[in-house]
Amino acid sequence: TKEKPLLTIGTRGSPLALAQANEVKRLLGELHPELKQAGAVALKVIKTKGDERLDIALSEIGGKGLFTKELDVALLNGDVDMCVHSMKDVPTWLPEGTTLTCMLPRKDTRDVWIASEKNRHITSIADLPKGAVVGSASLRRQAQIRRINPDVSVINFRGNVQTRLKKLAAGEVDGTLLALAGLKRLGLEDVATAVIPMEQMLPAVAQGAIGIQIRAGDDRVMGYVQGMCCEKTRLAVECERAFLAELDGNCRTPIAGQAKIVDGILHFKGIVLSPDGKQSFEVGAEGDPKQAVYIGRNAGLEIRKLAGSEFLEGLRNCGNKKHGYDAPVKKTYN
Repeated sequence: TKEKPLLTIGTRGSPLALAQANEVKRLLGELHPELKQAGAVALKVIKTKGDERLDIALSEIGGKGLFTKELDVALLNGDVDMCVHSMKDVPTWLPEGTTLTCMLPRKDTRDVWIASEKNRHITSIADLPKGAVVGSASLRRQAQIRRINPDVSVINFRGNVQTRLKKLAAGEVDGTLLALAGLKRLGLEDVATAVIPMEQMLPAVAQGAIGIQIRAGDDRVMGYVQGMCCEKTRLAVECERAFLAELDGNCRTPIAGQAKIVDGILHFKGIVLSPDGKQSFEVGAEGDPKQAVYIGRNAGLEIRKLAGSEFLEGLRNCGNKKHGYDAPVKKTYN
């Protein structure tokens, strides 16, 4: 009989998700010789609702949890020992009984501009002519694109990286935006026309970070993964996620946030925009990295004050009820 793998990794099936899961598998093998053996670590591909419903904007069908719910269930049921996530797809609450404290060292968090063949000479969104069409499924990118250039038309543009690049090659849009980290992990960074400066396009909360979710109290699996965890990444991402949680940011609101630890100080910048990009509220903060969650949460509270209740009314009318960042809601799955 075939021996059971020592570890089973749950992952989505997109090429990027598989590249990330294989990266974790490779690191596990480097850290633990017994995991380098053939068959010691298995990948289990789990299809999620977010991968199936590519015809509809994410914000219309329930937001981020659509990429993680089936993975949560597989983990809690014991079908897999860990799940590998793009942290920007993970809701700010986690199902009880799971923990997500291990993150790999973060890659470059910026977005890139990718122009279609006929627009290769246009290296900035600001230089696009009136009526040019930019494809993006992200509310955060859409609002910031409109803020940079109100004359362009932005259309919903979903699918994995390869699907979007195919649509671009077919001439469906004049250009699109993707995360540089994802392109690098796929070996596709050469398709980028230009890297967009962070001052123009603040990245998504947790962009460029890979997280490993395990069952709470599973010391065996934690023993395997702890050698690959990056504390700086975890603190930066927890700061950003606390900011998002304070704004109830799984909803239909363009929110961006970025934390970085430089010389022992955590620097955070956050922004909330109106979908048309005409209104925006920014906040900056810095402090001791150990206070990451506090800094992020405070920045969220500051944005609430700056934006005022009328602007944020849309936030409150979202499907998700407000939860504290470090008190995960008890989720029951059907």
